[in-house]
Amino acid sequence: MNSIKSLHLANAIAEKVSIDDRLKKAFEEIDREFFMPKGFSFYAYSLDALPIQAGQWISSPLTVAKMTKALEYNLSDDSVLEIGCGSGYQAAILSKVFRRVFTVERIESLLTQAKERFKKLNLKNIHTRFDDGVNGWKMYAPYDRILFSASCIEPPLALLQQLKDGGILVAPIEKGGKQVITRYIKNGKRVVAQEIEECFFVPIVGGVQKS
Repeated sequence: MNSIKSLHLANAIAEKVSIDDRLKKAFEEIDREFFMPKGFSFYAYSLDALPIQAGQWISSPLTVAKMTKALEYNLSDDSVLEIGCGSGYQAAILSKVFRRVFTVERIESLLTQAKERFKKLNLKNIHTRFDDGVNGWKMYAPYDRILFSASCIEPPLALLQQLKDGGILVAPIEKGGKQVITRYIKNGKRVVAQEIEECFFVPIVGGVQKS
């Protein structure tokens, strides 16, 4: 059963970002409070980004909505690869609009907590991997969509190679001292970039961090 607070949060998001009914329902069904660190549950239904641990943040629900919308998902899309699982909130939202979600996290403690949340919420279509996100997840490629949740100068080549022809990759790109949500559409060997709007994400970091 959807909580009243989640319904109010979904309505607040829809007032600021034009989202379809599927995405709005995802925000209604996924209670953000499950993904908050201890002591921050009071702020779960705000529209703010909040710190979690290991220098990471749980994104603003508005940013989650914008990034998901930028994927231009449709009913025929089967799989999405997320780089940067973090708290797991973005992956949980994606699980409501894609049949299969593959999410990679480089910080082991964050991934362990996210997996526990997915289990409690019975989100069985989310598959997790502990690895450096720039490697992607080649085993299940190609993906219909890829969402990159850390700022970078350009998308890692490995991710573009794991994107299906005709697929879309969305990433926050560093440009001119700013970060811009950018959509990349792959057409054969050609990749077309479309800038959407400014954003703020933690910068990409290589390697893995074990607990």
